[in-house]
Amino acid sequence: MRFFNSPSSAGCLRASGTALVVSAILALSFPLLLQAQEKDRPVEHLTVFRTIQIDGLSIFYREAGPKDKPTLLLLHGLPSSSRMFEPLFTRLSESYHLVAPDYPGFGHSDWPDPKKFAYTFDHIAEIMNHFTEALGLSRYTLYMQDYGGPVGFRMALAHPERIEALIVQDAVAHNEGLGANWKTRRAYWADRAPNESALRTNLLSLATTRSRHVGADPNVERHDPDLWTDEYYFLNQPGQAEIQSDLFYDYRTNVHNYPKWQAWMRDKQPRLLVIWGKYESSFDPSEPEAYRRDVPKAEVHIVDGGHFALDTAADQIAQLVRSFMK
Repeated sequence: MRFFNSPSSAGCLRASGTALVVSAILALSFPLLLQAQEKDRPVEHLTVFRTIQIDGLSIFYREAGPKDKPTLLLLHGLPSSSRMFEPLFTRLSESYHLVAPDYPGFGHSDWPDPKKFAYTFDHIAEIMNHFTEALGLSRYTLYMQDYGGPVGFRMALAHPERIEALIVQDAVAHNEGLGANWKTRRAYWADRAPNESALRTNLLSLATTRSRHVGADPNVERHDPDLWTDEYYFLNQPGQAEIQSDLFYDYRTNVHNYPKWQAWMRDKQPRLLVIWGKYESSFDPSEPEAYRRDVPKAEVHIVDGGHFALDTAADQIAQLVRSFMK
């Protein structure tokens, strides 16, 4: 069988062949073009890691997000640092200005000798207030977790004009919120010397450090063990046992201040979001509703997490924060 090509069919073949070549070239070059564009495109709102001198101390902090957006000042707990807020930095920095410092004696901030530095919540709150002034933070929402509560409430009472709203995540402001495992800790406050060893076991051991993360969660596989092993390593660094023992001995002053913080909330009725891990084992489960007694319009949410609820409920918490901030 013979085939005959007319001039028109030959032209069509040449045209289609050219189209195939062009398509092939585009298919090969398009991914390279996209890569070049991605490489040249600036990445917005990266987290930066800085230190600043406050009252003679080097204070480390993380910062991200546009400075013309609402500011979230994030205050960490024991034995963590600003690192605990990394999940929020990755989820919220497009919309908010996030600042998270490490307290003296924690994380990458200076760890002054307890013999020369008073590890008290009053002192840390004072330094954190000076920190906000040095950064020019005149208005912000306080996000307080664990130790962030006693630090943050002191800051709020000292400068109420700076507070736009409060976000409480697993932090206590009522005596009833201290559960059964605080018996050893209360004995330590009543008589420090004979109870020092028991307190360090109760507060700083590997088992307690793990429990703060896992709590009563039956699904242990959801929890990254690096989080508590890193914290336990931190707690075993030279001087840490003394630092944390001193600061925890001062925790008794928080209990004395609870009525003052409650009165302030009842009087000011701040915008308040309470986030609580349902597997929380450090504090009593009655605490979230105790906040609502002080601030009836408070938003209270129980999330699928433990004491450090951001470990497992970061998406849910970020969405709650977005809705609240709006």
